[in-house]
Amino acid sequence: MPETHESPDTPVTPVDTVTVRAATFADDLALGALDRDTWSPLSAVTPPPEPPYGPYFDERHFPEDVLVAEEDGRLLGYVRLVPPTPLACNAHVLQINGFAVAEEARGRGIGRTLVRAACAEVLRRGGRRITLRVLCHNTPARALYEAEGFAVEGVLPQEFFLRGEYLDDVLMGRALTD
Repeated sequence: MPETHESPDTPVTPVDTVTVRAATFADDLALGALDRDTWSPLSAVTPPPEPPYGPYFDERHFPEDVLVAEEDGRLLGYVRLVPPTPLACNAHVLQINGFAVAEEARGRGIGRTLVRAACAEVLRRGGRRITLRVLCHNTPARALYEAEGFAVEGVLPQEFFLRGEYLDDVLMGRALTD
């Protein structure tokens, strides 16, 4: 589940020094560390990661699915895009299935930059829609996505029982073409 701590109303520092690029296998350790460092009950449906840590890239996660934001060679965030199903009739849709911004880089617009880069990447790949799932209590992420044109398209009530509480799974999406 994607998480962010950026508010759409918060002024952001320009991110002119940040570049977004496709991930490579060389990013494996940095992505794994970022994923572990940004684990939060706001977004995670799995327990906190514990050693021994496996690789970030595996049989389900590939470099070509990930865009990374970096500055001066340091990885500050990522967004992972995957097909929501293996069906050919659904190939025009990609789903955000991983999103993180390093804590020390939050509030600079990097999350917004990654969301916009994800939308551009979907279009580059010939897609027409982008979707995501977010926990109902992750209001910062939901606000960011709404500010970037995503709308709630469905709610799975009490889909998860986490830390003694039932939480809704909120499905959001946006069209990228008319």
